[in-house]
Amino acid sequence: MNRDLSLLQPYPFEKLTALKAEVTPPADLEHIALSIGEPKHPAPPFVAECLINNIDKLANYPTTKGLPELREAIANWCSRRFNLNEGTLSAEDNVLPVNGTREAIFAFTQAAVNRAPDALVISPNPFYQIYEGAAYLAGAEPYYLNCLADNNFIPDYDAVPEEVWQRCQLLFLCSPSNPTGAVTNLETLKKLIELSDKYDFIVASDECYSEIYLDEENAPVGLLQACAELGRDDYKNCVVMHSLSKRSNLPGLRSGFVAGDAALLKPFLSYRTYHGCSMPIQHQLASIAAWGDEDHVLDNRDQYRHKFDAVIRILEPVMDVQHPDASFYLWAKTPIADDKFAQGLFASQNVTVLPGRYLSRETEGKLPGAGFVRMALVATVEECVEAANRIREYVESL
Repeated sequence: MNRDLSLLQPYPFEKLTALKAEVTPPADLEHIALSIGEPKHPAPPFVAECLINNIDKLANYPTTKGLPELREAIANWCSRRFNLNEGTLSAEDNVLPVNGTREAIFAFTQAAVNRAPDALVISPNPFYQIYEGAAYLAGAEPYYLNCLADNNFIPDYDAVPEEVWQRCQLLFLCSPSNPTGAVTNLETLKKLIELSDKYDFIVASDECYSEIYLDEENAPVGLLQACAELGRDDYKNCVVMHSLSKRSNLPGLRSGFVAGDAALLKPFLSYRTYHGCSMPIQHQLASIAAWGDEDHVLDNRDQYRHKFDAVIRILEPVMDVQHPDASFYLWAKTPIADDKFAQGLFASQNVTVLPGRYLSRETEGKLPGAGFVRMALVATVEECVEAANRIREYVESL
């Protein structure tokens, strides 16, 4: 077996399961899970209808590159959403459908990293653990950039040593961030593009939470948008990952895309052809329908907005909680150690949250996720309000 498999750490939810197994929750309280970022809002009915109407496509092999109509729908959506210069994001050359961002992140890393003893893959810390595992299995070393409250949970890129940039082959961004909800601003994105030019590394931006934001007048910016503002219409060394899972409440559809530099996507397509991960045709047709509609996305944001307002109103008197820039996560500071908090909350209130330490690695003497828990406000408004009241009762009991 691949010896690098031994480098993989248990997934955060494995650690959470072990933590919860040490205690017993009250049987008279129904369990409420705020730990997993699985959207619970209803899927758009027209997407389900499209799947049903095209169920006969089960008889057809899909192509790895996907339907031209899907790539065109994605290119049109991305160009509108991020104000790209007209005609610069080619459906033929700059877009590739994928089976969700998780699969895309892992696969792209395998294709992008040129194995070398000093290869680095840089990621934020705390982080989505796929960045780390993908780096190890591509033969690279992960390098973590701490995301701390005093810098609004964005890495301090100016503090990164030059030797690290020289070794960097791939830089992961996550904006809006999982778990903090922080959004990387346009100025910082442009700075990273300049660093990419200077040191010749790829910038890969995981933007799967970009359509869940609280201020309709302040949508999160994206990496390709920064390219467009710089007149970088070839998107050199830049790719973005997007998904319908969060935007359209379709995690089971496993539908997303990678877009950006055609010179990177061409060899990535070759990798994927061998990988054998083409999207089913009926899923592609349903995805075309989803990317073409914004009404359900607006309604989705409204629901999250109501939940954040209600939950923060309940928790604010007893916890340090703030509205995030975007995403559906509440990154809440805990009055005691985050793992003890999560365990105690489950034991007394049957509510599950994810300890922040499970999402980070100790770097420079700091464990940036420690002292926080991630709450995914994915359940109904009523369930989120009930969970918030139970959390408040638990905090007041400490």
